[in-house]
Amino acid sequence: MVLGFSNNDDPIRKTVDYMTACLSGERKMDNSWEKTHNWPLFTQLMLSSWIKIYEPDNELALAFAYRWADVIEKAFADGKYNHDDYVNTYVAQFESKPRGGREIDFSAFYQISLLKGVLASRTESLLLDYLLSRPNGIYYVYPKRLNKPPDVFASKNASWYLAALDILSGYDLSKDKLSFAVDWINKNRDESGQWDLGAKANDGVYFPLSDSWKSVKDRKADCTDRITNLLQKLSA
Repeated sequence: MVLGFSNNDDPIRKTVDYMTACLSGERKMDNSWEKTHNWPLFTQLMLSSWIKIYEPDNELALAFAYRWADVIEKAFADGKYNHDDYVNTYVAQFESKPRGGREIDFSAFYQISLLKGVLASRTESLLLDYLLSRPNGIYYVYPKRLNKPPDVFASKNASWYLAALDILSGYDLSKDKLSFAVDWINKNRDESGQWDLGAKANDGVYFPLSDSWKSVKDRKADCTDRITNLLQKLSA
């Protein structure tokens, strides 16, 4: 995904087809099982989220996304997050109480990725405000408050922060909600008009995009390419 592969590329197409078959029950995933979660339900969440990233109109993934949307809509129905309403609607939708951190706390990569495009505008606004102000950011992605950019731009933290912004950029209201982050990004452009997140940002996940960072020129090109793509999403 970071390198720009899509459904038009064979490895991705095969993977999405496999995940869709697993989600429909036509195929079985491996035998791994986490006892802290409702594992069949959590597997549906993981599969639906990744399928929807690459194939937003996938019917199975969308159907699951709208079930989660109902949970979030009712959790924010009073204008702020209500955990009791969250739990009650979760039970009504999934016939199971949320258990395990990633079910009790929905502020994680899978749910936030899945909910894009399926919420009412009012709920989306409330959700984004909630995510931006919570102390622990988005689980699996960035563990700190999102409405306060990292103090050090040339850092792995800043790279992870950009990853969180990239997830949120898929929401309709992200352009207004994340304007402060755009200002922060632009303030950290160097004299040549490029960005450099530094050598420590190479985490093997988001970087490198090029074959190697032995050259500072390649590192700057990678950082600039990634940030330019993000800014285009936040200004489109």
